[in-house]
Amino acid sequence: MFGLTGRLWAALTAIIKLEDKVTRQSEAIRQQQARIENLTERMIRLEALLEVVIRSSEFKRLN
Repeated sequence: MFGLTGRLWAALTAIIKLEDKVTRQSEAIRQQQARIENLTERMIRLEALLEVVIRSSEFKRLN
């Protein structure tokens, strides 16, 4: 009987540890996604600024 109880306890412990790892991984993924979105926004702003600079330099060459 104790052998079965021990195995059940070990299984429950393993499940709890696994759930904790999944929770931590999920939070890490959320943080990573927020960083990616922030970098994407920054890249869009840089592209827009670069486009303005290129257009401005083309306009100056025409004059």
